Amino acid sequence: MSTLLVIPARHASSRYPGKPLVPLRGATGEAKSLLRRSWEAARAVRGIDRVVVATDDERIRAHALSFGAEVAMTSDRHLNGTERCAEALAQAGAGFDLVVNLQGDAPLTPPWFVEALVEGLRTRPEMQVATPVLRMEGAALAGFLEDRRAGRVGGTTAVFGAEGRALYFSKEVIPYTGRPYAGHEATPVFHHVGVYAYRPDALAAYGAWEPGPLEILEGLEQLRFLERDWPVLCVEVEARGRQFWELNNPSDVPRLEGMMAEMGLP
Repeated sequence: MSTLLVIPARHASSRYPGKPLVPLRGATGEAKSLLRRSWEAARAVRGIDRVVVATDDERIRAHALSFGAEVAMTSDRHLNGTERCAEALAQAGAGFDLVVNLQGDAPLTPPWFVEALVEGLRTRPEMQVATPVLRMEGAALAGFLEDRRAGRVGGTTAVFGAEGRALYFSKEVIPYTGRPYAGHEATPVFHHVGVYAYRPDALAAYGAWEPGPLEILEGLEQLRFLERDWPVLCVEVEARGRQFWELNNPSDVPRLEGMMAEMGLP
């Protein structure tokens, strides 16, 4: 399946302005921007035919070009990365069977997460969108709960049915578990990893819809599909010893740098 991978990146983040240009130091101490690390993660995915950074900001465009990325300049009116991916696809032209949205704040996304999404849509033709979910261990769940108690916007959780069809996504920790879990104990809570694969028809439909109340309340773009009864496939993936986190707040920078150092990522 011919696949376009888009990295949406904007400078005017309300929570963290200039986030794509923030430097992150890996195990060797070399500083690379969040955007460049996300681009390098994209290029490690097998089966991707083209990688494009989609932005509305000249600073991000210039930086992306400096390390060899292809750039699509998109509207500054987009509300989220999915809308920006739709415009990037329109610029790239026809001929792609799938579009992957690798959000520019998740440079630790393992390549097999994305590969699993492509395979999921290949084998489930009735599904329009796919996104990865990762079963949480007790220590990770405790971190999510602590973030919520402290009023921090942490990761997103997902609940889904027996066939993997998404029921809901939330920035709250769902489902309610009722008890604590040991550090490496498996829990019934799934971390939603903010990566998506779409069929082109799904992207075209998405751009024509207004945001619904759940999307607005949660600030989660994928809820627009659920509010319109379009199926989203949750694909369970395995960490395989890799740590994973998104850069949501300035306080996440040392967390990501610590993870990269621990995993030996340059």
